[in-house]
Amino acid sequence: MDEFIRVPGTKFKFGLDPLLGLLPGIGDTGSALISAFALIQAARLRVPKILLARMSLNILINEVVGIVPVIGDAFSFWFKSNARNYQIIKDHTAAPGAVARRSDWIFVIAVLGLLAGIFFCGLLVSFLFLREIAKLLAGH
Repeated sequence: MDEFIRVPGTKFKFGLDPLLGLLPGIGDTGSALISAFALIQAARLRVPKILLARMSLNILINEVVGIVPVIGDAFSFWFKSNARNYQIIKDHTAAPGAVARRSDWIFVIAVLGLLAGIFFCGLLVSFLFLREIAKLLAGH
């Protein structure tokens, strides 16, 4: 999601996440869903809570900043939360040893609930923003 396309002549890569983020409401929604699936997969792989917390923080930072039009999109090009989380999972699977407990799943469910709240707030903000633009264009 974050490193699909390389800018010719540079080492800079970007992916679908920041491009989708350019679509008000829809892009942030897709990004949040994919990030949530990655968090669920990490829990299935028995990633320890501290790493799940880091992954959650990456997702939350990306989503909270992503709510801000233009600035959030630019931030997504740089921050690459999905790439960061993929690296956390990759590092964990290279040296496994932790066992997921019930508390890990409770933590993941709580974080997913928080992400859902942020997602719906972002969707509401996008809707209100687009409604105001439509009003301005209609001359009301």
